[in-house]
Amino acid sequence: MHATVKDLRLQARALLAATQRGETVEITHRGKLCARLVGLAAEREQERPARNPAFGLWADRDEMDVESHVRRLRAPRTFGADD
Repeated sequence: MHATVKDLRLQARALLAATQRGETVEITHRGKLCARLVGLAAEREQERPARNPAFGLWADRDEMDVESHVRRLRAPRTFGADD
């Protein structure tokens, strides 16, 4: 898609909507290409790994019960005379 600097000024919302749809908008000034608008969502999907490497970190640890460990971490702490 092509647009002029004036189009960018007057129709910025429509041009940004076009980039969100995956289009690339080329901006011209006095007939010469001066900028290119590209949506970030398309770039983020390419850069983003398929899984978070920390997901399932304890999956191979059979000796640890993850649910009881999380329950112990979330338990309220009491401070009293027996400390």
